[in-house]
Amino acid sequence: MTRIYNFSSGPAVLPEPVLRRAQEAIWDLDGTGIGVLEHSHRGKAFMAVLERTEARLRALAGIPDSYAVLFLQGGASTQFFQVPMSFLAGRDGATADYCHTGIWSKKAIAEARRFGAVHVACSSEADQFRHIPAAAETTWSSAPAYVHFTSNNTIYGTQWTSEPAAPAGAPLVCDASSDIFSRPIDVTKYAMIYAGAQKNLGPSGVTLVIIRKDFLETGSRDLPAMLQYRTHAGEQSMFNTPPTFGIYIIGEVAAWIAEQGGLAAMDERNRAKAKLLYDYLDTSRLVRGTVRADSRSLMNVVFRCVDERLEPELVARATARGLDGLKGHRTVGGMRASLYNAFPIEGVRALVDFLRELEAERS
Repeated sequence: MTRIYNFSSGPAVLPEPVLRRAQEAIWDLDGTGIGVLEHSHRGKAFMAVLERTEARLRALAGIPDSYAVLFLQGGASTQFFQVPMSFLAGRDGATADYCHTGIWSKKAIAEARRFGAVHVACSSEADQFRHIPAAAETTWSSAPAYVHFTSNNTIYGTQWTSEPAAPAGAPLVCDASSDIFSRPIDVTKYAMIYAGAQKNLGPSGVTLVIIRKDFLETGSRDLPAMLQYRTHAGEQSMFNTPPTFGIYIIGEVAAWIAEQGGLAAMDERNRAKAKLLYDYLDTSRLVRGTVRADSRSLMNVVFRCVDERLEPELVARATARGLDGLKGHRTVGGMRASLYNAFPIEGVRALVDFLRELEAERS
């Protein structure tokens, strides 16, 4: 069977060498005669997987020992309420600052308001989320309990080029679900980073949390054990049965990134892929980008037809051509090409060639 180019925003494309190794591990993990899906999560074989996955992540991103690495469940959507439940609720006069850049930050803000005061420090909603707010558009509260932002916005195709300049001493919390480990990152600038795995790390069902240990200890102790970060840190993500297969895949993806040259190499690779498509969009008479140039995502390239009536035909013909998953999110329409770490540059070339042919046909 010939694999096609998968532009899906998530669950998304995985590196083919990882998929091949996973095929073998499902049948026989590390020569144990038992598949990874069947191993006891407390047995030596899986514990070795857990330990090497964490070690690979720490090496890949330079995660210090002062941070806990957790493998949780519930997706980023659970983190939307677990963060304010832990670090905002019950603190008199406390306010959490949020940067509002799309649907996912909107959901995070709504959950945070269940537990305390929220200050929207900046927003691009008036611009239909077509840009990342600049410092001049941002107003922080006097002493935020934490500052939260979404580093990449899959639906609108925008991405922060660097962290927001939060007030000194304010813990910085990031939802990095769709661009984690796509470029170098200084983990020490953050109190916490969380990411659903299904876009750039692995399969759906596992959420990576990187959290500074001293920040973790400030979390509420009046929560159910499953909702306390300290519980999972103290039990090495083994308080209950963890998502074992997802953890295995994350470890293999981390090894694959290292084999490609690490995060700096991923950044170079991702910039080349995005540039190829954006350069075409900037000159095309068929399609146009929808995002301000200084805010363009390297992960999710969002575009529309100049004549929007052509979009259903474009998507259908692209799918027939083996270019799958290009239909944009239902809330914004248009097209979206997701170019995560594992997506090959050959797929971008194939998409640009297809668009050029369609443009020539139309002209």
